[in-house]
Amino acid sequence: MTHRYFFITLSLLCAATAGCGNEGGAESKASTPAAAAQREDGHAGERVVALTSRQIEESGIEIATAGPAVIRDTLALYGAITPNAVGVRQVSARYPGVIRSVAKNVGDSVRQGETLATVESNESLQAYNVAAPLTGVVTSRDANPGEQTGDHVLFTVADLSTVWVELSLFPRDIGKVKVGQRVRIQGADAATIAEGAVIWIAPFGSSANQTLTARVLLDNADRRWAPGLYVSASVTLGQASVPIAARNEALQSLDERAVVFVEKERGFEPRAVQIGRSDSDATEITAGLASGDRYVTKNSFILKAELGKGEAEHED
Repeated sequence: MTHRYFFITLSLLCAATAGCGNEGGAESKASTPAAAAQREDGHAGERVVALTSRQIEESGIEIATAGPAVIRDTLALYGAITPNAVGVRQVSARYPGVIRSVAKNVGDSVRQGETLATVESNESLQAYNVAAPLTGVVTSRDANPGEQTGDHVLFTVADLSTVWVELSLFPRDIGKVKVGQRVRIQGADAATIAEGAVIWIAPFGSSANQTLTARVLLDNADRRWAPGLYVSASVTLGQASVPIAARNEALQSLDERAVVFVEKERGFEPRAVQIGRSDSDATEITAGLASGDRYVTKNSFILKAELGKGEAEHED
């Protein structure tokens, strides 16, 4: 009986320590590369993903500091880029005559006063220059050497340093959008983002698509926004300041809970968080993250994958 009791007690002790009769077994697994993701004990202990500085750099992992943020209440709309009509000029000949030369084509940049074409007057037979009325880009040309100018438009020049965004506003949203509201514009490339403001809302709707036009003025000094391109927009209807927020890309799901990976001395720890309001950029954190905590933003999914790999090896 005594021997049997000793055997049972020893067996329970071995199970609890997970190492009896296998010296270094658990320890060798904990030292494998994937065991950078590990539990500190055999139960629900702390889990940490340890990466070298080189691994962090090669993985493109980025870190931010938790703190206050502004969460926006937004309305999603869609539209297209158009020239700012205030900066568009049509150019005709001052006197009827024959076009002797053309200096600019569609797409060419021009300075104010620069020659677009040369015309010989029918009356005086003297040649004169047709000049650009403003600095911009030639958007249309209807002039060829040897042709009579008549009274038609020879060139159109547009100043594209600013453009309009014409947004389609459905009747259900008419009461939400006001002149002066800030609008975030995003192109087909998610990295192409800019902000402008609503400057005009059409008084009449379109019978074709049952929408009103909301116009946004957008700075285009770097010529990123080409007229004719479709864009998506996010109109700010209201906003609220929150004490703690995390970037949306930082949030991961682990054990059916929202987590962010917080930087610790030994690596990155998955921290369960409670979330509140959110917008397209950030999410309010109501519990689990403190001001000043450094957490992973970009490529946090890599840490989640490494954590899963390490736990799978730990269970083997």
